[in-house]
Amino acid sequence: MTILDELAAYAKLRVQTKKQTRPLRDLQEAAEQEPQGDFAFAKALAKDGLSFICECKKASPSKGLIAPDFPYVKIAKEYEAAGADCISVLTEPKWFLGQDKYLAEITKTVKIPCLRKDFTIDEYMLYEAKLLGAGAVLLICALSTDKQLQYYLQVCDKLGLSALVEAHDEEEVKRAIAVGAKIIGVNNRNLKDFSVDTKNSAKLRALIPSSVLYVSESGIKTKADVEAVKNMGADGVLIGEALMRSGNIAQTLAELRG
Repeated sequence: MTILDELAAYAKLRVQTKKQTRPLRDLQEAAEQEPQGDFAFAKALAKDGLSFICECKKASPSKGLIAPDFPYVKIAKEYEAAGADCISVLTEPKWFLGQDKYLAEITKTVKIPCLRKDFTIDEYMLYEAKLLGAGAVLLICALSTDKQLQYYLQVCDKLGLSALVEAHDEEEVKRAIAVGAKIIGVNNRNLKDFSVDTKNSAKLRALIPSSVLYVSESGIKTKADVEAVKNMGADGVLIGEALMRSGNIAQTLAELRG
């Protein structure tokens, strides 16, 4: 099994366990009673210039423990004060040491939209994201069939959630476009072996029409990396580890933003 396979298998187990205490129908009804979202995440990416999605991440499978001290609400507030356009919050508990409560508490504290960063394998997780206050969810092409992706996008539209549809290669970019993705993220990290190739974003950029918002994810560490992303015509960039390890979020983000 690849790491992505293991992440997906554990996500399925998590959802199965949760459904035993809160059935899908109950969760769905609660989410649909919430005010419909206004797609704030997509709007933040659509503004002029490069938008910055800053990530709250305690650990990862490739890097291990990144932030032993993890005052996640304080980090989120620092991101917002430093000019972040959106915040990505890991909720995957086993490999990324995330928790749903991190997202719930952060969305109650900041005014900028938050992405629930997790491994969506069931519509249950979309309704969860809505109730946790997320403005967007991550949908990974490698984890879903085209039919599933289309259905997830329909659910997101109904709830007012933006969907960041993640692709890793040419085939997945074409699939994302075909199912109607409005935001496509190209991950420079291969989630099967966790190798990083920052040229992946540039290589796949030409396949994505201008009507679709485009985000470059992973491996962005320097101002030169950000400039390269900006020059390829990206609408947004997702940065996590470089900020989490910086020791001074405001200064590092200012340097990356130029």
